[in-house]
Amino acid sequence: MDSTVGALIGLLVSIFLIIKKVSPAYSLILGALIGGLAGGFSLEEVVVSMTEGVKDVSSAVLRILTAGVLSGVLIKTGAAMTISNAIIRFWGEKRVYLALAFATMLLCAVGVFIDVAVITVAPVALSIGRRLGIPTPQLLLVMIGGGKSGNIISPNPNTIIVAENFGADLPSVMFANIIPAIIGLLFTVFVIARFFPVKPRKVHTDEEEMGNDDGLPSLWSSLVAPVVTIFLLALRPLCGITVDPLVALPVGGLCGLICMRQWKNALPSIEFGLQKMSVIAVLLIGTGTIAGVIKDSTLKDYILAMLDHVSMGKDMIAPISGILMSAATASTTAGATLASASFADTILAVGVSSIWGAAMVNAGSTVLDHLPHGSFFHATGEVCDLTFRDRLKLIPYETLIGAVLTLFSIIMYWICR
Repeated sequence: MDSTVGALIGLLVSIFLIIKKVSPAYSLILGALIGGLAGGFSLEEVVVSMTEGVKDVSSAVLRILTAGVLSGVLIKTGAAMTISNAIIRFWGEKRVYLALAFATMLLCAVGVFIDVAVITVAPVALSIGRRLGIPTPQLLLVMIGGGKSGNIISPNPNTIIVAENFGADLPSVMFANIIPAIIGLLFTVFVIARFFPVKPRKVHTDEEEMGNDDGLPSLWSSLVAPVVTIFLLALRPLCGITVDPLVALPVGGLCGLICMRQWKNALPSIEFGLQKMSVIAVLLIGTGTIAGVIKDSTLKDYILAMLDHVSMGKDMIAPISGILMSAATASTTAGATLASASFADTILAVGVSSIWGAAMVNAGSTVLDHLPHGSFFHATGEVCDLTFRDRLKLIPYETLIGAVLTLFSIIMYWICR
């Protein structure tokens, strides 16, 4: 059997198992094994492909685990809640969509995983929705749009892994998608949110329901961790001094702990962050196995042939691979991992720079990362108490937001190449 068919069978098996609630990591590993064997590889060759795929993501796994320090500090100390409350109060109720989207975007942009960013902003969003009579699906959609926009300019796992696989500078990959991220934010607020027209009407007047800052750190001390992290990452493009994310993210988190005087929360914060990121790290290991099988298959050759057939430039393999792999895994991180590990060499060979190849794969991985066989769909639906059917109704709008992010990432590539 053709290795491409085998790779596709492996992906379908993985998706089926994930939908059936089997552990995503084990689903991907089993899918990789079945796909490799179905594609005509011997058992020994399949195991080699799987282990080589894991080796390709091992350095990113290490960086993701250390990123848990920053994420854990922002969440456990209450800094993330302080930042989101401040943004929403600053913009006011008249610009509530912009406030919620920007708050979620900012949290993602400074390194909070998108699921956690939505979960963090959701309590504030729901209290505002109760007071203004805004439907919960609309609030969730706005937060998701902001999160997707922030995710393509963040030191989050998806950006780290594509930069690593393309051999690109992480801050440069983050910077490349700034304009698409801003356009995605505005598109979410001023276009997508209007698909749920509702007349604001107050149903509560209790100000405390918005979010009480009692016991939370001050805004200025809360900002120290992300500001220090961004400063350290920016040293390379600004001064030629390289500070790897493996160092920058935990140092930023520890500086935040010092300024917030939260040393008593140091261990709980680190443990919380490690717990959150270890789930992603294990998922990436599983993703690495199937990425190795796909990389050794002829799938990328068929995709290139398909692009030639529809008269599209081969440089479009970057965003298209991100879209396809995010659909297969229903995850930005796993989609970006599969696409970059499998197609980075091909994308670079057709003349796309490492920075723009990584940026377009990253943007493409937001288009279908919210499908029901992934954790993001369920985590965001549960935090807002949406039924499965109501959560499904958001998928077309989420897809449109991801498509806008990808389109403008492509446009910026054409302008800057």
